[in-house]
Amino acid sequence: MVNPEIDCAALVQALPGAVALLTPQLVYAEVNDEWLRLLGRTREQKIGSFMPDDYADSPRYHPGAVLVRNVVASLRRVAETGRRETMALQRFNPEDPEGSGGGEERYWSMTNVPIFGADGRVVMLLHRVEEVTELISAREVALSLQHAMLPAPRPIGRHPVAVRYRPAVDALAVGGDWYDLVELPGERLGVAVGDVVGHGVSAAGVMGQLRSALSAASRVAVGPAQALEVLELYALSVSGAENATVAHAFVDWDTHDITYSSAGHPPPALLRSDGTVEYLDRATDPPLGARPQPAPRPQATMPFAEGAFLVLYTDGLVERRCEDIDTGLDRLACSLTGHQGAGPETLADALLADLLPPGGVTDDAALVIVHLT
Repeated sequence: MVNPEIDCAALVQALPGAVALLTPQLVYAEVNDEWLRLLGRTREQKIGSFMPDDYADSPRYHPGAVLVRNVVASLRRVAETGRRETMALQRFNPEDPEGSGGGEERYWSMTNVPIFGADGRVVMLLHRVEEVTELISAREVALSLQHAMLPAPRPIGRHPVAVRYRPAVDALAVGGDWYDLVELPGERLGVAVGDVVGHGVSAAGVMGQLRSALSAASRVAVGPAQALEVLELYALSVSGAENATVAHAFVDWDTHDITYSSAGHPPPALLRSDGTVEYLDRATDPPLGARPQPAPRPQATMPFAEGAFLVLYTDGLVERRCEDIDTGLDRLACSLTGHQGAGPETLADALLADLLPPGGVTDDAALVIVHLT
């Protein structure tokens, strides 16, 4: 059977999204109409031109010049390795067709694919662009909503507190990670972190409901275990709250102890002034709603000395795919010990730098650090 001759121009035009076909030397061989529309160029301007020359006359830090450098670097890697590559999201203010500039900011997802010849060598490169501006805009709105539902960072009485929240980089939606800080009667503080299953605005909505409910329960409960029991009863009536996890602690500076309880959440860490780290793991129970019937939750107490740090976090800070959770906890303990003596804000930044992957987290991460001064 004889293979029919392939019409490259027709093939590129039929592909979804904005597509350009280039030689391994990065010369444009074909582009489709959608690609021209997005870039504001004509076919005559592009076919046969050298991609690195795009925006060559622009200042080095012009958005177009930066974008082209990123694309060219990715295409050259694909040509050399023969491996498909999906680039990080690219932000750009494109020119309009008249070249007046000043277009609205856009976000693009770009994929570069090698095309092999009969001898196994890369003979062409397929560059595909998909605009995701609307998805990014929706995520930014959702993130604003999520931040609005979390308490603003502030000192609690005379006790310094640092909080951090980092969304996942590979999801175009917010998650359900949250934290809460509640001033209690006497020289006491209620602190909690939690994680709702799933992502998106619905998960953020459930997060807001659980955080508010626990904040209210903490003000009247005799301890964190009772507050979690009340929260579990409330969670049973909230769709999407199933299997949410929470770590909750009451810090009492009069008695110098921490009372804590956990509903299926990674254990809080106590960094002592001598640099040792102890995990508060003697009061762990299943996540909210995971038991057939609500039941009393365990509670434990840990003494502390002046100068220690209480660290609560969500699993995005310590868990990694194909890795045991104990490895992540050991990594956290080593980082805490290595930065012993730093203030809470410096310590929070150091933990994120040490523990989060360079390319960003694949799950949301929340972090609360209380300086027990």
